[in-house]
Amino acid sequence: MGNPAGEADRGALRLDFDRRLLLQFRGSAITSDAGLLTYRELDDTLGLTDRGADTLADARTGKNGRHRLAGLLRQSVFGRLAGYEDVNDAERLCRDPAMRWVVGDGAITGSAASASQMGRFETKWLSRPENLAALADLSGQWIDKVHQRRPPKMIVLDMDSSESPTYGEQEDSAYNGHFGCTCYHPLFVFNQLGDVERCVLRSGNVHSADGWRAVLEPVVARYRGVKRLYFRGDAAFANPEIYEFLEAERVGYTIRLPANNVLQRRIGYLLKRPVGRPPHEVRRYFASFSYQAQSWKKPRRVVAKVEWHPGELYPRVGFIVTSLARPAERVVAFYNQRGTAEQWIKEGKGAIKWTRLSCRTFAANAVRLQLHALAYNLGNFMRTLAMPKTAQPWSLTSLKEKLIKIGAKVVSHGRYVTFQLAEVAVSRQMFADILALIARLRAPPTPA
Repeated sequence: MGNPAGEADRGALRLDFDRRLLLQFRGSAITSDAGLLTYRELDDTLGLTDRGADTLADARTGKNGRHRLAGLLRQSVFGRLAGYEDVNDAERLCRDPAMRWVVGDGAITGSAASASQMGRFETKWLSRPENLAALADLSGQWIDKVHQRRPPKMIVLDMDSSESPTYGEQEDSAYNGHFGCTCYHPLFVFNQLGDVERCVLRSGNVHSADGWRAVLEPVVARYRGVKRLYFRGDAAFANPEIYEFLEAERVGYTIRLPANNVLQRRIGYLLKRPVGRPPHEVRRYFASFSYQAQSWKKPRRVVAKVEWHPGELYPRVGFIVTSLARPAERVVAFYNQRGTAEQWIKEGKGAIKWTRLSCRTFAANAVRLQLHALAYNLGNFMRTLAMPKTAQPWSLTSLKEKLIKIGAKVVSHGRYVTFQLAEVAVSRQMFADILALIARLRAPPTPA
């Protein structure tokens, strides 16, 4: 066990995004959010919030306006990442030293944006239609930045909806019988790494697949050059329009198909109870056949899975419509992996609190959802790109509690500002490993 009082002779770590910053590890008992500085380093390496400022800066004039916009965007995103999802939290965060350095520029020696400034930024300026549209595109642009540094071999898109319960008179919230509550009904598209490719806020009583094209089409358009592009969806997306769109875009797909009598008859031979004593283990059977529903313009491949469980009178049956040519068992295994999308939605709810949509107007709540998605993606980039092997299993909640919530004492010198970090859940060596992994992502300097 290391010296709990810390050691002064182990050297300081320096951050590239601002060389005046030094990180020293001391045994302090001060609680703050010093770990946000690692996320700021990752942000600077990939150019994420700067990209956001460029995208949203059209309505601003001059270089100073762009810098102010980048700071406001950082405060919105990093605040949510640290667990401060309400605008009122800015009243304290504007004086927090870690947040001031994250925001940068004048906030370093002064203060970050106040609650009233953040309120105007999020509920008025960003909620304008042109800015909300640009904000919706930003998650995909951030992912493209990551893929420039680490090109993926394939892309798997999972589309799913969720509920965001409302408890007031929020505009366009409605009762949803499936979820059994008054809510919004947002729609998400994730990739296989858990990044939110795109999302949209919808009224609470719309169908799960309502507006799918507006969400999915821009994502598919970004990946038209990728040879191995796949899509997975549950039975809510069993729609011939979706099949035709994916086939036209040459996207391989597996989509759950609701059962009907015709499908049941096609696998009738698998629905008969096996002869002999009931087994003590689960028995699985697979089938593959061509099928054309009345609403389809052509026949498509359907894969069926039949499971006989001990103690159950009837089998469990599932159908999947697919364009893949792989064996039926592998098609089912590939489809079953879409369950991870539900886990990512739970992480967004738990770690980022993206269900906190408490503004009065629908547009302001749509802005909040997009900002939550950006915070989620930044956290997920850290998890997938810059975590040592010992910390790779950490969830976003664990990262927030162990990496972001690090106590620090800030010491100002003539040329440097030192954050003396408490060495508890994250050691100095792990911190150094994280910074080294981030440094590898930094683009090489442009030749003179």
